[in-house]
Amino acid sequence: QVKLVESGGGLVQPGGSLRLSCTASGFPFSRFPMGWVRTRPGKGLEWVSDITDDGLHTSYANSVRGRFTTSRDNAMNTLYLQMNNLNPEDTGVYSCVKDRIGTDPSWGQGTQVTVSS
Repeated sequence: QVKLVESGGGLVQPGGSLRLSCTASGFPFSRFPMGWVRTRPGKGLEWVSDITDDGLHTSYANSVRGRFTTSRDNAMNTLYLQMNNLNPEDTGVYSCVKDRIGTDPSWGQGTQVTVSS
């Protein structure tokens, strides 16, 4: 079955950086678009970014554009989210998602990111 395991979260000071990873298994990773979503304290689920199956095209929420970069390594079945210039509003649980707008999306359990001084 589909398995998505995120890692790389933690505590970081404002202005700092983190790189999240999502290791996928149970499906042909290179054939599906992937993305990231987050759940912030007191907020609902929020879309962060998407990347096409070939990794050539990405899109970002306005709140993270210019600071976050999504990439993938199809040979390693791994999705990445490089997060720079983090601020406290970025605090939340970050989850990777397979085929977010497709017919059978799947989410991982998520990794906690806390931005605080």
